[in-house]
Amino acid sequence: MRMRARMLAPAPGPCCNEAPTRPGDHALVNTATLLAFSFYLVGLFLIAVVAWHRTRDATDYALGGRNLGPAVTALSAGASDMSGWLLLGLPGAIYLSGLAEGWLVVGLLLGALANWRLVAAPLRTASVEAGGALTLPSFFARHIGQGADRRTALALRAVSTALILFFFTFYVSAGLVAGARLFESTLDLDYHTALLIGAGIIVAYTVAGGFLAVAWTDFFQGLLMLCALVAVPILAFGTEVAGDPDRIRPDAVAGLGFAGWLSLMAWGLGYFGQPHILARFMAIESAAAVPRATTIGMSWMLVVSLGAIGVGLAGRALIDTPLDDPETVFIALTQLLFHPLIAGVVLAAILAAVMSTIDSQLLVASTSLAEDLYHPLRGHASDPRELVRVGRVAVIVVALVALWLALDPDNRVLTLVSHAWAGLGASFGPVVLAALYWPALRARGALAGMLTGGITVVVWSELEGGLFDLYELLPAFLFACLAIPLGNGRSVPERS
Repeated sequence: MRMRARMLAPAPGPCCNEAPTRPGDHALVNTATLLAFSFYLVGLFLIAVVAWHRTRDATDYALGGRNLGPAVTALSAGASDMSGWLLLGLPGAIYLSGLAEGWLVVGLLLGALANWRLVAAPLRTASVEAGGALTLPSFFARHIGQGADRRTALALRAVSTALILFFFTFYVSAGLVAGARLFESTLDLDYHTALLIGAGIIVAYTVAGGFLAVAWTDFFQGLLMLCALVAVPILAFGTEVAGDPDRIRPDAVAGLGFAGWLSLMAWGLGYFGQPHILARFMAIESAAAVPRATTIGMSWMLVVSLGAIGVGLAGRALIDTPLDDPETVFIALTQLLFHPLIAGVVLAAILAAVMSTIDSQLLVASTSLAEDLYHPLRGHASDPRELVRVGRVAVIVVALVALWLALDPDNRVLTLVSHAWAGLGASFGPVVLAALYWPALRARGALAGMLTGGITVVVWSELEGGLFDLYELLPAFLFACLAIPLGNGRSVPERS
């Protein structure tokens, strides 16, 4: 079955304990959580202020001056990748379906490793050689479209920008839903009020600090996520009630089927086409720093993924009353296991996960609007400060569209993420690999691959039954790979 279908299944009823409810607990939780959140947000805005003063031109705003160290690059890429899915979507899937959903983690680990090995260093080098390209669309236009006519090169830039904006609105919307769910669950806020507060916070520091603020906040957010995902399952399984293996219900591992297994493993293909992750590769200080960043990034990803699986299994063991929303299992465990003040700090990790992806996606979308639409349409050289201002306005525009999509409180984080992940991975992944490893690639072939991948995702996701139960990323990625050489044509001069 498709991922979305499983996530909408009824919640299971594993046995266990309920969180204590003593008089005054509720107010204490709210006060302590709000205090922890407040300290966390103050730290974010201090980083944004420093980044504001260090942002002078479009290169600083879009890629931090291409001067990120390996540790910041690795954790920033990881945090922007895993997002609220890691602390909400994945634990919720494990809570519902058991260890079978762990194949998704295997697919992602393999895909992330391949992305670091095959794409990171070559993309860093090629983006600099392509006139210092700041965005994925500008890289395509300069690296692939250099031998094409002006109209084709502009089409390549416009189509890739449009695909980024289309699928990123779903991705940003998923993050806003996750953030609103966090505030709603922990601070007793109305969903829509929580949604507005979360969006306002993220937009504010992204507009202010640009890529530097995003990268450094993602670095610290990655550390916070690591601590939370190590602490919660260790403490949970240290309790007496979690000692009975029957409470984890291992029988739920069975029944995945080949199509389900293949769909989960196929998630790894998405890494090759995620612009917010590829931007970290373009921003690292040098290609020589990539191996160290790879080691740091993959180690972090392995630990936090196992932690998220542990959270889902602990939820099956400890939570007696089935959760109305399975994606709140991490929140429920945190409130059950920790003192309110510590719980507030741990819950801030969810906010960190949500913010670390939304800010990256808003930044990529806004810089694409400024660099790849506004700048070419203006027709002449723009003042560097003007492009920064346009980028900041674009952040607000993209956020408003995503906010509108997030207004439905019944949206599932994993559902929204799966659609956006597939769309970006299939639209750009095959083209990125071809651009780096096939010198004969031309603009027409790249356009054919992008459009085939994106359209297949949209159409396939609306179909059901038989072959169409496969996760849409897999067929879309394969069709895009076939479309690239077919669209490229026969007479293909190699680029120098």
